[in-house]
Amino acid sequence: MNEKPCNDRDNHDHTKCSSKGVAATQSLSELDFDRGIWSAAMSNEIDRLETLITKGHLYDRDSCGYTALHYAARHGHAEACHLLLARGLGVDEVTNGGVTALHRAAMMGHYKILELLIANNANVLHRDNDGKTALHRAAEGGHLQCCQILVRLNPAQCHIQDVRNQKPIDLVRDTHNDSEQLRSLLAG
Repeated sequence: MNEKPCNDRDNHDHTKCSSKGVAATQSLSELDFDRGIWSAAMSNEIDRLETLITKGHLYDRDSCGYTALHYAARHGHAEACHLLLARGLGVDEVTNGGVTALHRAAMMGHYKILELLIANNANVLHRDNDGKTALHRAAEGGHLQCCQILVRLNPAQCHIQDVRNQKPIDLVRDTHNDSEQLRSLLAG
């Protein structure tokens, strides 16, 4: 199987680090993923997470630098996020592309996870390697509730430009259901 290198910019669905269904056989890295803490976090398998943490896998990263918290946040699993944070996994751990769990939650519109991470002191101003904050990611995905939470915390975020000189408002698409409300909120 010909695997492409991991790149957060093109890998929002995480298919580059886990290519299930692509071939009839699995590579060793795919088997490691399936057996690893990341899969347990992605599936919200709390008992399995506990076992893997006890065996010393809390800080494991996949080939792209994702931790179990990144997976739990992306999939909206509050119980898994609580457990991982309570056991000491850092809330602001970054991937190879500079992405935090807050970025992942914002990107997917999981506002409850966003609130949980913020309550655990997640840095809302952290910028990934593309210069995007969680607000950029939430705006990009058209997630009004996430944007409202982030703007309420720090309205100045609306003026942060990414590496392409785009502010969060510039990333709102007309196809988003709440595009007018989002633009009004992000106008700052």
